[in-house]
Amino acid sequence: MTHFDDRLSAVLETGVARALEESFELITVGDLLRYVPSRYVSQGSGLGSTDPYEGDHVTVVGRVDKCELFPRRGKRGISVLEVTIDCDGQHVKATFFNGARVKHAIKKDQRVMFSGTVKYWRSKWSLSHPRYLVLDDDESDLISRGDASAGPRRGVGQAMDAAVRALPFLPVYPAAAGIESWDILWCTRRVLEDLDPVEDPLPDVVRAQEALSPLDHALRAVHFPASKDDAEAARHRLRFDEAAAVQLVLATRRQSAAARPAPACPPRRDGLAAAFDDDLPFELTDGQRTVAEEIGTDLSAPHPMNRLLQGEVGSGKTIVALRAMLQVLDAGYQCALLAPTEVLATQHHRSITAQLGALATAGELGAPEHATRVVLLTGSMSTAARRAALLAVVSGDAGIVIGTHALIQESVSFFDLGMVVVDEQHRFGVEQRDMLRAKARGDISPHLLVMTATPIPRTIAMTTLGDLDTSTLRELPRGRSPIATSVVPARSHPRWVERAWARITEEVAAGRQAYVVCSRIGEDEDTPPPRRAKKSSRRSASDEGEDENENAPTTAAALDVFEALRSGPLSGVRVGLLHGRLPADEKDAVMTAFDHGEIDVLVCTTVVEVGVDVPNATTMVVMDADRFGVSQLHQLRGRVGRGGHPGLCILVTDVGPHSPSLNRLQAVAGTTDGFELALLDLRQRREGNVLGADQSGTRSNLRLLSVLDHLDIIVAAREFAQRVVAEDPGLTRHPGLAGMMRSAWDATRVDFLDKA
Repeated sequence: MTHFDDRLSAVLETGVARALEESFELITVGDLLRYVPSRYVSQGSGLGSTDPYEGDHVTVVGRVDKCELFPRRGKRGISVLEVTIDCDGQHVKATFFNGARVKHAIKKDQRVMFSGTVKYWRSKWSLSHPRYLVLDDDESDLISRGDASAGPRRGVGQAMDAAVRALPFLPVYPAAAGIESWDILWCTRRVLEDLDPVEDPLPDVVRAQEALSPLDHALRAVHFPASKDDAEAARHRLRFDEAAAVQLVLATRRQSAAARPAPACPPRRDGLAAAFDDDLPFELTDGQRTVAEEIGTDLSAPHPMNRLLQGEVGSGKTIVALRAMLQVLDAGYQCALLAPTEVLATQHHRSITAQLGALATAGELGAPEHATRVVLLTGSMSTAARRAALLAVVSGDAGIVIGTHALIQESVSFFDLGMVVVDEQHRFGVEQRDMLRAKARGDISPHLLVMTATPIPRTIAMTTLGDLDTSTLRELPRGRSPIATSVVPARSHPRWVERAWARITEEVAAGRQAYVVCSRIGEDEDTPPPRRAKKSSRRSASDEGEDENENAPTTAAALDVFEALRSGPLSGVRVGLLHGRLPADEKDAVMTAFDHGEIDVLVCTTVVEVGVDVPNATTMVVMDADRFGVSQLHQLRGRVGRGGHPGLCILVTDVGPHSPSLNRLQAVAGTTDGFELALLDLRQRREGNVLGADQSGTRSNLRLLSVLDHLDIIVAAREFAQRVVAEDPGLTRHPGLAGMMRSAWDATRVDFLDKA
């Protein structure tokens, strides 16, 4: 018999188990059974309403409508087989370049399954040299399968019986070049035939309350359902399992954090925070005051605050965080502010020091009674400056310590750390934050405030940051000017690009400044990986085998744009250059010069994406804007319009008029609502990657749960997880739930949740 936790290598042939692990990270029987079909195919099933992206590996099922052999142009003696299959009225074309070797197996009116890579030609997609499976009900139990270009079959079974062909709903799985949908079907069917009944980790009362199928039935029905309702009931159960696994992890982390002691920091009426409030030259917004009260209450408690502060670009998060840090300083503790880049850390140091004014002059002659020191610590500081900063930190002379990853290094010791503020939290993982928090004295756990200017939809926050309380700033401070955004399609309207440079010249003549943002630095920089092509590609299926990057569009490098602008359309203004490879002192000098108005136009990379605040900057041109994500573009344009003059953001792109990328840019131009754009970004990235492997190198286990569409399931799973963990913090009385949590989200995936 086969058990749920058995390794696939003990159940299937070695080559098959290795293929499943290499292609999909499926290691155990449970992993395979939770790798569910993407859809089901019955007689007359269509393809669905959404076209695939170029480069996708897809599987289609239909009946052969046409099957024609043509001589291949310029290749004497070689023929091409073009096959068109009818999928309930929708037609898909497949091309086989060694047509004579395939024609004997594929014939008109046969029912077939094709699996291959999507190619677009003149807005129509097709499959180039796919693998195939003939599904006809003939007298033989064998099913024809083929791939003229592939290597050995790696031990996957060579036959399926007529019962599989007669299934009312044939499961179609997400496949890969190394292993096809029918291979996974064969493996799943073989495993299920010998599988012992699977013990259900969910209590009966929970299953009844949420109308959930038993796990054993769900695992079988999701692969081989008897009806559509049977399939949906199985998927509903497995969705809940996925949500519960995530929420159990987050609830466990939250319980663990709440159990640790933290410094109680109640507000003082006569301290540094009160003095700062008295000197504020402006009024806080209602939202800022509300959030400040929430944070102040958390800081007063003897257990650690764990709070996310999210808000629109320019909504005033930093001033709220600063007031919170001053409350902690009044209680006699230090604060650390962790920033992802040196540019942002330096900007924070400069702006916080300026905002505090005399209150940041501790140790100087005439300093106010409650004054403190603000110290900057980065990895590229000189030895002398670093030594002085470390001394101020360990001695307690520095009340606020601002830095990059350099703060996490073992050589950094705090006198008495009471609070950690993490800016742009998605740039850091749990482990990095905990390393900084571990620098507190003894068993004390510092309060934690993480900030982001990338708005997070509610379901995402609950799914990835459920161990944090959330505060949101939507209201912009008074005086913020509106930002207009325009898309410039450079390919069809090159004169519009010239007009963008002219507009910058006009703004500079009026006393304002501008940014020009590029996606890469240039020179000997490594070539960035090509973007995943969308269906706007114009490559023909017959171009198979040509260099994928041969005709790839070139992108504007910051070094090249800097030289071209200062010797060309912007030769009459002062142009500066800023990018991440400049030495720290040069970066600081450039930003200082731009801040002081000594540079009119700053050509830069995304080092200015967050935190940079130059109120006189009113215009931004983003080159190759299609190279940037929705949220990143929203962050970038938030650098302009921060003063009393309206802002203008110009998105320059070379993509074609029918490209999805152009639609995405137009959507960004159509709204300045960051929360609306966050949802747009999530939908356009097809959400599977939100908790997936694109950045972390590991695959997501969210195969069925949609963080956009299943809020009710996420809420129910969260309530269940919090209730269970409150009653049984170590899940010692619920070993099944503990196993489900461990198998679904190992330490690597949990850490990635915070970066997703």
